[in-house]
Amino acid sequence: MPAAQALDAATRRSLALLLAGALIPLAGCTSGEGGGPSSEGGGSGAARDVPHLDREQVASGRTLHWAVDSLPPTLNAFQPEADATTERITGATLPSLFTLDSAARPQPNQDYLKSADITAREPRQTVVYKLNPKAKWSSGRALGAADFKAQWKALSGRNKSFGAARNAGYDRIQKITKGANAHEVKVVFRKSYADWKSLFTPLYPKAVMTRPESFKHAARKSLPVSAGPFRVQKVHHGDTSVELVRNGKWWGDEAKLKRISLRVVPRDQRREALRKGELDLADVDVATVRSIVRAHKGGDEDAKSGKREGHSRKSAEELRAQAKRDGQLRHVAVRHAFEPAYTQLALNGAEGPLADERVRRAVARAIDRDALAKHALRGTGLPVKSLGSHLRMIDQDGYADNSDALGKQDVESAQSLLAEAGWKDGGAGSEPTSGADAKKGEHAQKDDKSDKGDDQKKDGDQKKDEKQGKGGEHGTDDGKQGDARENHAAGAAGAAAAPAAPVGVQEAARLAAQPLTLSPVTAGQRASLMTQAARLELGEAKSSGSASEVREARAQLTEATHARAGADELRLLSDGGAKVQRMKAGKPLTLRFVLPSGPGSEPIRATGTRIAKALTRIGVRTKMKQVPDEEYFAKHITTGDYDLAIYSWPGTAYPATDARPIFAKPAAAADGSLLVEQNYTRVGTNQIDQLFDQASKELDDGARNDLIKRADARIWAAAGSVPLYQRPQLVAASEKVANAGAFGFETPRYQDIGFEK
Repeated sequence: MPAAQALDAATRRSLALLLAGALIPLAGCTSGEGGGPSSEGGGSGAARDVPHLDREQVASGRTLHWAVDSLPPTLNAFQPEADATTERITGATLPSLFTLDSAARPQPNQDYLKSADITAREPRQTVVYKLNPKAKWSSGRALGAADFKAQWKALSGRNKSFGAARNAGYDRIQKITKGANAHEVKVVFRKSYADWKSLFTPLYPKAVMTRPESFKHAARKSLPVSAGPFRVQKVHHGDTSVELVRNGKWWGDEAKLKRISLRVVPRDQRREALRKGELDLADVDVATVRSIVRAHKGGDEDAKSGKREGHSRKSAEELRAQAKRDGQLRHVAVRHAFEPAYTQLALNGAEGPLADERVRRAVARAIDRDALAKHALRGTGLPVKSLGSHLRMIDQDGYADNSDALGKQDVESAQSLLAEAGWKDGGAGSEPTSGADAKKGEHAQKDDKSDKGDDQKKDGDQKKDEKQGKGGEHGTDDGKQGDARENHAAGAAGAAAAPAAPVGVQEAARLAAQPLTLSPVTAGQRASLMTQAARLELGEAKSSGSASEVREARAQLTEATHARAGADELRLLSDGGAKVQRMKAGKPLTLRFVLPSGPGSEPIRATGTRIAKALTRIGVRTKMKQVPDEEYFAKHITTGDYDLAIYSWPGTAYPATDARPIFAKPAAAADGSLLVEQNYTRVGTNQIDQLFDQASKELDDGARNDLIKRADARIWAAAGSVPLYQRPQLVAASEKVANAGAFGFETPRYQDIGFEK
């Protein structure tokens, strides 16, 4: 069943994280300014990377060209379709009563608030907002209780006609009235709400919030009024950009920039746009970062760096020539920090083997999270550290590592848990297939030499891929013949290295049919030959116009896909620590591992491969399935069509509210279906729900943090979600850009952004 409507925005954010690339390995970048450390000592020193200049050192005027992924579908941040571009626009143009610092601590925004305090806890929580008397809408009307009241009624959930994306917190308000004067607003809650600082940000004028019709349309394509340092001048659908200009009615520090141009630039085109000087600020991918590094070095990369980046076959002259072509990139810097988002392994506990908590815990204990983080974050310039919390990020205030509730990697413990759950070794004994014991397999997983060997093999595959015009850590689809479905199937089947030169259709078919030695390498070669033969057959069949020949060729392509899956299984089983597959009631322990297939998802697939390899050491096999990115969430994650999956969730400054739907225990709906909200693992407990409920009402910060830690420990113990690592945030910025970069949790101060004098 789909997630509740109130949670669509967060699910879209998770999808956006996937499409933006699950992780970006970095060959080299600038050092950053660390943010404030967590009160629990989790500070990494990489909470933010924003070069700070005092306003006196920032030039007045000019236009900042800032890349975005898409035009905003709406400018109403509380509509279900609002996206990251909506958030960026509203942050610059509408009131934010509280902003976040680098440790995700809410801070009152003095441009709008003189103060905001809880003035009573009994019999009802009461908050009094004392507004800055200068705070006015661009229409000239002062911000006041009428705006607060209209927004509360629109978002409370009582009137379903508004169709608001969320009502958390607003549904706990009992009444809103004017305070002691026109610049005070008094909010009385019918039920205590700990995250009250999250409310009324952004704040919309009452004209947008009064009626369902105005809520849906008044701020969809434009903002009728603004109350920030910038205002929306126009949304250009022709050249896909949004123009923000200085707000002449703004009472605070005048914006240093005259204009911000938010331009839609696909991520694979941003390197060229930066090279031409068409962008000043952009989130970027690894290819762009490598080009920037190469341009700064002038192509003089040493052999180690070249090998790491997949350029070992390029001469120094070629690298220098590339650097010369990059040109303008010498004037671009890379800002890097930990993004407030994390990548997790999801274990679907709705049915099958993973419905048993012992099996989930065994799977979780079989993997080495530290080793996965090391591989995933290698070369990013960020501290290599696995994430120990579902509810707070590493640099966030209150962060604590609660993973001990699940336990560290322990192969013997994982095997015992499987045996306890009834999954016995399927062979005559419990020895690994190579004769090595499970403990040796565990040590082998941690051995850097073993990892290095794997990486060298993958580098070899990558070089062959690059020769055919492909990219990616593990290879992607290596041909463009046929329709999208055929290309996807072929991509999965053709991931291994193909022959150096094409062969004819007759020869490929003959070779594919030969009885080759049953080894991972030759099985992979056979799968590649089968794929090539099937593609050639399909091309000829389409040219002939014969429907029967097309069907036959497509069937051959499907067979090649199965052959590739078999070769992958052989490769996993060839590891010295692999055990005989476990069985129960005559059924093998096989888990469906669904991963995205898109070109930005190579790191996710690399992590998935390492996890699958680790699971072979406890006798668990995985059936890997790659699906198009656009289908990953809609057809697999939200519907529960998977056993194992990897995807990301955004972090939040308000976990008691925002994280609850992700871990809430699924409940039966009236029609008999399962209401999962955003808990796509379908794993939850009454205790977790109770702790979230208590935390959402606890007004004492210390007591609330304790409840959040306890909830996190319970989530770890349930083993439905295993955080692996916090994602990196890489931003390319023109060297003169000031007060902007990789913000992390921190709220940008738009009026201070500009260019150094």
